[in-house]
Parts: sequence; C-alpha cells; structure tokens
Amino acid sequence: MSTSSVIKSIQDIMRKDAGVDGDAQRLGQMSWLLFLKVFDAQEEELEFELDDYRLPIPEQYLWRSWAADNQGMTGEELLEFINADLFPRLKNLTAPIHTNPRGFVVKEAFSDAFNYMKNGTLLRQVINKLNEVDFTDSKERHLFGDIYEQILRDLQSAGNAGEFYTPRAVTRFMVDRVNPQLGESIMDPACGTGGFLACSVDHLKPQVRTTEDHQALQKSIHGVEKKQLPHLLCTTNMLLHGIEVPVQIKHGNTLNKPLSSWDEEIDVIVTNPPFGGTEEDGIEKNFPAELQTRETADLFLQLIIEILADSSEKKGGRAAVVLPDGTLFGEGVKTKIKKLLCEECNLHTIVRLPNGVFNPYTGIKTNILFFTKGQPTQDIWFYEHPYPEGVKNYSKTKPMKFEEFKAEQAWWGDEADGFAARVENEHAWKVSIDEVIERNFNLDIKNPHEGEVISHDPEELLADYARQQEQIAGLHNELKAILGKALTQNQ
Repeated sequence: MSTSSVIKSIQDIMRKDAGVDGDAQRLGQMSWLLFLKVFDAQEEELEFELDDYRLPIPEQYLWRSWAADNQGMTGEELLEFINADLFPRLKNLTAPIHTNPRGFVVKEAFSDAFNYMKNGTLLRQVINKLNEVDFTDSKERHLFGDIYEQILRDLQSAGNAGEFYTPRAVTRFMVDRVNPQLGESIMDPACGTGGFLACSVDHLKPQVRTTEDHQALQKSIHGVEKKQLPHLLCTTNMLLHGIEVPVQIKHGNTLNKPLSSWDEEIDVIVTNPPFGGTEEDGIEKNFPAELQTRETADLFLQLIIEILADSSEKKGGRAAVVLPDGTLFGEGVKTKIKKLLCEECNLHTIVRLPNGVFNPYTGIKTNILFFTKGQPTQDIWFYEHPYPEGVKNYSKTKPMKFEEFKAEQAWWGDEADGFAARVENEHAWKVSIDEVIERNFNLDIKNPHEGEVISHDPEELLADYARQQEQIAGLHNELKAILGKALTQNQ
C-alpha cells in the first residue's frame, strides 16, 4: 500500500472513534504517534552509528517495544498503557537539555499532547497502519515528506484567521534567494510546522561532506512556534529531515520578551509571520513606545530587523519575509516601521505575488520582502510575478509551481555589486529611496509598465474588496489609538 493510502486509511479509522472530533483532533492524534515512530526510527540509526549510545527514554516507551508488533497490545490493555503509563511518564520525564537532549525533545513534544482515541481496538488498527511505513528507508522517508505536507495542509481546516501554510514553491524560492550557507544560523521566528526550516535543511545538505559539517548543520536550525500542535509537527518534520536533536525548535511566543533583551544575532531569517491577527494585551509593551502595536506581522517585522546580524561584524544578516499588501500601504506605526527598515537594512527587492497564491486559505495579496541588515536602502527593485500562460488564478488543486520563478532567478543578479546587472522590464522596475520618502514610505507601488487593467474576475474583485476593507480597518484602528491617547493625556 502506498504511503498516501496508509495516511488516508488512518484518517478513515479515526473517524470511527467516538473520542476523535474533527480534523484538529485527528491530526493531533496522528502527530504524537508519528513523532514516536519517527523518533524510534532515528534511534535505530543512532544506535548503529554511535559507540557510546544511550537510550534517551526508558526502553518500554520506544515504538519498537509496545507498537511495532502488529499482534501486540490492543483494546483496553493498550488504552490503559497509553493513558496511565506512556503519557504520564513521557510528560514527566527527567531529561535535562544538556545531558539528555533527545529525551528533552520527547518531554517537550508530549508536554501538551493528548490521546483522543477511546477505542483501543481502533487505536491498534491505526498503529498497525503506521507500521506499514518504514522510516529507516531513505526512499520511503523522502516519499513521506510529500504526504506529510498534505497532512499539514489538512490542518488548515482547523486553523484560525491569519494561519495558513506557505506553498512549497514560495518557500523554495525564498530559501534559494537568501542562499543560506553551512555554519550560518537560520531562523523562522514563527515557524509553524517547519516548512521554511525543512527547506533550509534540504538547501544545506549538499554542503555537508564531513562529520564536522554534519554537526554544523545540526546546530544551524532555529525556530519558535506558539501553538502546541504545529510545534509537535515541526519537531517531527525536523526529525524526518535528519535533525537529530531539534531542541532549538522552541515552544513559545517569540514576541513574549522585550526587544531590547535579545542578544542573539541571526544570519538568515526566512518566515511568513501570521498576519491579520493581533497579539494579546501587554505583548506590545515589549517594543519601543513609538512602535507599539498589537498587529502580529508588524511586531515580527520589528523583531526581524532587531535580531538580524549586522554587517559591521560580518556579512549582513539577510531575510526573506512574506507580508500582506496592508504592510506596504499602511500608515501610522506601519510607516515608522518601514522607515526603520529602510534605515537599518537594504530593502533591495520586493516580489509582488499575484492573487490566489494562498488559495483557498486567503485572498489577501501578498509580497516577499528581501533585505540585508547593515546598510541603508538606496533603491528598491520591484518584481511583479505574473501568472503562467493560460492560468488566471491558483487553487488548491493547481497551486503555484517553483519553476515559475525561473524568470526572477535569471534576472536577480548579485547584491555584492549592487545588483548592477538588473534591468527594468515589463515585470521589474526600480524606485529610489527619495521617491519612497516622498510617498511617506507607502510601498504599494504599481507596475509603471502596464496600464490600469479593469478586472471582472469575481475572485480578483473579492480580493480587492478584502484589501480595501483591510485598509479601512487599519485606518480605523489608528484613529482609535490617536483618540485614545488624546483622551488619556487630557485626563
């Protein structure tokens, strides 16, 4: 049976269990099972490779000990073992991060995990289906990567506003352009299920030739995810990609400490921070008074500018960040953040993505901002990514493809010579910082090479309407903030 058929069968079995309600719980259930199976497959490899191998968790909780035998525990016996033994022991595991880092990863993974299934016989059927996938086989592991992405896409139906998963084509293009190198620190401060980090690992692997290179790769990857389920999926994703001790995938809110207290300097940041959402009360106090806002994307942009390595010490830290149109045209605090970005970093390229890239999750138009810290912006190049010939919009079944970015790759040039080889064309144009200042840092700059096109496409019209509503909401929030501040000062 193919891996995709195995996953579909598992989902069908779970639908029969009274304890599993909806996609989120199905994925939560599958996630901790997948984690333990992948973890054990990696344990087998480490046991074979290392002379001083020591089990990171008690042997009876390894997948091979209780789940690998298809004729093993089932029914009430299996449920009793999982609920009364496995979960309590792994949640309360004594595993210091420095002396038992892989044990620490297990404890973190299970900190908020939950067994939803109530039928031990159905649970045994799920486990037996998972046993059909061999994670020690490199070909099967690679194939599972594609299926894994499908699982992640399924998670969307259980997500909240502002949460969606970046198409693989966009992720690959961003990583390809920032071109992380072995030995550099690579971070996604809102890593979700780890798409950008997994893509970065794949980008670095051809550079690994020695044991020292392998260790450098292990230490390169950093991520933070606020929610439990995506964090567990990200940890599993890193295991699948050969990161043996993903302790640097942290469960928490990156924004939940004062900006001034960050002492890390990160070489490469690739991220699609949540947008359209707001942070809980008090988070904005971690940021400078004049730049305080509760809008998540704005706070992440400030954070990225702050923690990127400065070129005065080494090659400037570089970033590729997905942001909505609202960031480009927004005013008030958004203007101040964009001014900061242009002063602290060389915002050299903005790739304007077409409608539908994130279908079916959102119709909001998005952009990829590429910048390097250490030198102020002189010119910003814009590149408007066109639809491929014959395509009017993307969809879940017909997503964007990486090959579509070949034109941008050929046009890109080298930052070291100031992108001297770049030329304007029907999709690309350059704007000076003086013009940007005159526009009060409104970066929503239309392509000068094409006249105004009146669209009658319903999806495009709806997307434009959503964009206008977003702009109105932003202005409304800024006005409320100004009035609130004025009232406070008068009291």
